[in-house]
Amino acid sequence: MMICIYCASSSKVQQKYFDATAKLGRLLAENRYDVIYGGGRHGLMGCLADSMLKYGGTVHGIIPHFMKEVEWAHDQLSSIQLTDTLHERKAEFLKNADAIVALPGGCGTLEELMEVITLKRLGLFTKPIVILNTDGYYDPLRQMLERCVVENFMDKRHLLMWSWAEEPEDVIPAIIGAPDWDSGAISFALQK
Repeated sequence: MMICIYCASSSKVQQKYFDATAKLGRLLAENRYDVIYGGGRHGLMGCLADSMLKYGGTVHGIIPHFMKEVEWAHDQLSSIQLTDTLHERKAEFLKNADAIVALPGGCGTLEELMEVITLKRLGLFTKPIVILNTDGYYDPLRQMLERCVVENFMDKRHLLMWSWAEEPEDVIPAIIGAPDWDSGAISFALQK
C-alpha cells in the first residue's frame, strides 16, 4: 500500500512535530507501507524520509525541477520523480496514493489537504484521508470544517471524508478503518 504524506519543509518547527513524524515513519516502515511524499530533505519531509529509510522502508519522492535545483531534494530516496510544476506534483501524488496522511504543515500542506478533500467531496478521489493532529495543531481546521457543515456549506455526510489521528499510532488504524467512499458523492456535493 502506498501512503502519500503531506508535510512541512520548515526546519524551525518545534521538536514535538519532528518526534511525531519520526515515529510515524518508523511505524509505516515496520508495517511495510510504502510512502510517497514531496521529496524534500529538510523539515518534517526530511525527518519522515530519514525515519522510513532507517527502518527499511521504501520512500518515493516527487519534486519539481525548480526545488531540486535549489538543493531541496533528498538524495537517499528509493526513487525520485521530477515534475515541471507543483500542480503536476500533486496530480502524481494522487495517481499512486492508496491513502493520504496530512502531518502538521504550512500553506503548502494546507493547500494540498484542502484540494484532496475537495476532490473527495466531488467523488474524484475516494481513498482514505487521515489528518495527524499532533498536540492539537489542526484543532482550528477541525472547527472550521465542522462549521462548514453547521452553516450548510457542506453536507453532514462530508464529515466522513477524513479521519483524525491524535497520535502517530492512530494513523494506520484510521487508514484501515476509514469509511467507504465512492464517486457517487458528487450527488450530494451540491447543496440545494
